[in-house]
Amino acid sequence: MSVSKFLNTRFLLSLICVFFLITRLYKISEIPPSVYWDEASIGYNAYSISQTDKDEWGDFLPIHFRAFGEFKLPVYIYSTALSVSIFGLNEFSVRIPSVLFSLGVVILTYLLAKKLTGQVWVGLWSAFFATISPWFFIFSRTGFEVTAGLMFYLLAIYLFLINPRNGSLILLSLVSFIFSAYSYNSFRIIAPLTIFILFFLEKENLINLAKRQLRWVILSLAIVAISIWPIYRLYLYDVGFFRLQAVGTVNIETFIKNYISHFSTDFLLNGDKNLRHQQMGFGQLYLPELVLFLLGVSYLTFVNSKSKYRFLPIALLLISPIPAALTKESPHALRALSMVPFISMISAIGLSLLRPKLKYLFDFGIVLVMLSFYINYFMNFINTYPAQSKEHWQYAYKNFFMQYNNKFGNYDQVLVSDQYAQPYIFALFYLKYDPEKFRKEVIRNTPDKWGFSTVKSFGRFYFGD
Repeated sequence: MSVSKFLNTRFLLSLICVFFLITRLYKISEIPPSVYWDEASIGYNAYSISQTDKDEWGDFLPIHFRAFGEFKLPVYIYSTALSVSIFGLNEFSVRIPSVLFSLGVVILTYLLAKKLTGQVWVGLWSAFFATISPWFFIFSRTGFEVTAGLMFYLLAIYLFLINPRNGSLILLSLVSFIFSAYSYNSFRIIAPLTIFILFFLEKENLINLAKRQLRWVILSLAIVAISIWPIYRLYLYDVGFFRLQAVGTVNIETFIKNYISHFSTDFLLNGDKNLRHQQMGFGQLYLPELVLFLLGVSYLTFVNSKSKYRFLPIALLLISPIPAALTKESPHALRALSMVPFISMISAIGLSLLRPKLKYLFDFGIVLVMLSFYINYFMNFINTYPAQSKEHWQYAYKNFFMQYNNKFGNYDQVLVSDQYAQPYIFALFYLKYDPEKFRKEVIRNTPDKWGFSTVKSFGRFYFGD
């Protein structure tokens, strides 16, 4: 690649990244209108860690955070502990790690697409499609743990593909897979399946690596074994198994139906109905992108290619909805978020089939078309979405605790309805309640059969029907 071409590529990728940051950081503390219960839980546990090295339950630097009894994973919480220690406990601190992890997703989508196709142009278009994706947008500016998992997952794949004959890179790839599995539960299913696919593609190189650099193999296996133990212990001794039962389904017919629903036009063009996952009236893809995606699938499926990575984007796309299909809520944009980078890559490949000789004029036209869809989506998010989604983001609790903060001291008891679930965590978050004091005062209700916990009272606050 010439110096001028390299600089031009770096400029365009930088432009995409800046555009991504502007649209994610704009009013990030105001829209969505409040943190929802998982964001509040992540934020307060991160605050507790930053202040006392213990979580809300008093556990010292835990690997799995008990939280509501569902055991949150550590990567996003410890990342948030850093931002909370810098910016204090607020919406910005909880959401900024997601923005940064998501920026990493955009960059890695570019690198992976370029690596798989050998075309810088396809890499840039892939990054652009990921940036403007309506599927990715809300998750990439709110405190969802999945963004950390997705970044480490893509990083693991990229490190593996750089050089499958290099033991140190394979080790780093496995470590990144482990980080993805300790970021979001979906990757505890997707990561092993991806490792199997990569091993199948590179089995000869990996077997030769094992013969030449046995120490890397032993070290890698040891690290994997160590990383599996806390997960095994969670599901065997704690209530992780009951959490899986609470959200999961084991019926094969239901699984197949759930899986297929993630590729239905109803889901892709009309969207997830949960307003924390998608805006009302918008799909997971724009119609032009769906057309490009189908073209890309056709090309990868039917056009001859000597590349052994030819089917890899499709294979990784096909395993992405499996965790979501195992649960009762399907289709589920959050649990199937790992579909987004591969849809972006395949759409960029589809676009390459339409690209004529007057490529720069064509590129400019496509950018304008896609931006028109994205601007409409973004403006609706800024102007309409906050009012539509208040209930889904449990705004009533924020309003209550912020509005009456200075008056609570005038009462012996403050009774709070638990109609919208887990009100105690909003009190802790928005009042910045001292973690040590909370742990001394808290009285919890008996966990339900799934292991979920609720708080009966702490201090002057009482929660109930």
